[in-house]
Amino acid sequence: MDWSPLEWLEALSYLVTVIGLPFAIAAFLWEQRKERQNEEEEIYQRLSDEYAEFLKTVLQHADLGLMRPQPSAVALTDEQKERLQIMFELLVAIFERAYLLVYEDHMKRQTQRLWMSWEDYMRDWCRRADFRERLPQLLEGEDRDFGAHITRIAAEEAAKAR
Repeated sequence: MDWSPLEWLEALSYLVTVIGLPFAIAAFLWEQRKERQNEEEEIYQRLSDEYAEFLKTVLQHADLGLMRPQPSAVALTDEQKERLQIMFELLVAIFERAYLLVYEDHMKRQTQRLWMSWEDYMRDWCRRADFRERLPQLLEGEDRDFGAHITRIAAEEAAKAR
């Protein structure tokens, strides 16, 4: 069988269509998936950096006793109470941002792994009675779903503390 150059080109174009096009689509989808995963990790990293900065601020205000598991029995001055309120407001803002950017009702395994660390942070802070007491006020004007989520966590942690 002797094929002309035109027949060879036609056969090659069929081959590219049958093999190359599905391969190109698969490569495109794989790249898109990888890009989404990188974006999720970048969001998580930015949120983690923000939380780390918050912890540095907590360290700078050690007199508020925020790193102690339970609030100090020592009465706080008005200025300390104001700083404590601001710290809790910053914390709730970080948690809300994490909730809005990471949390999904039906999470993939990787997203769930990223989210669970945020839920752990929320649980840690919700173990503090002073944080739980201020939570309703801190949640005024915040996302409803986030408010319901962290309120549920606070209730669970309060029940454990009894």
